[in-house]
Amino acid sequence: MSNTSKGYYVLSKHRGIKEPYHWVLKAPNHEVILTSENYVSEHGARNGIESTQKNSPFEENYQRLEASDGSFYFNLRAKNYEVIGTSEMYTTKAMRDHGIEAVKEYGATPYIKDDTGSDNGDIGLAATLAFGYESHAEEKPVMTKKPEKSGLAGRYA
Repeated sequence: MSNTSKGYYVLSKHRGIKEPYHWVLKAPNHEVILTSENYVSEHGARNGIESTQKNSPFEENYQRLEASDGSFYFNLRAKNYEVIGTSEMYTTKAMRDHGIEAVKEYGATPYIKDDTGSDNGDIGLAATLAFGYESHAEEKPVMTKKPEKSGLAGRYA
C-alpha cells in the first residue's frame, strides 16, 4: 500500500509574491480536495497543515456555503472559526458533501510532499529525490519533521 492511499499534502512556494507559501490536500487519486490561503512563511503554512490534520475529522468544523452563481463549496474552520482551507466549487450539494467526507477521511494524513524548493537540507532535497522532475514520475509523499513552535503556533487551534 503506497503512502498516497491515505491522501497527502503538497506544500508549494510561488516566487515573486508577498505571501508565497500555499498547500493543497489531495485524495489518493491525486485530486485536490482542499486548498489553503497564502502564507508569508513556510512555518505558517505548516501550521495550517497541522491545524487541518487536527480539525478535519469533526463535522462541526465544516461551513457549507453556496456561491452567488449557485455553485456549492465548503470551508474547513478551526475551533476559533478561522478558515483553514476552502474546497473547489461543486455543481450540487451532494457533491460538496462528498468532498467534505473526503477531507474528513484524508485530512489527518501525515504525508507531506514538499515542493517549496527549500534548501534547508532535510525535506526539500528528499522530495526532489523521491519525486524527480519527469512528468511520468509517480508521486510518493515524504514524511517530514514538524516545524519548531513560534509565537504564531496555535493560530488555528
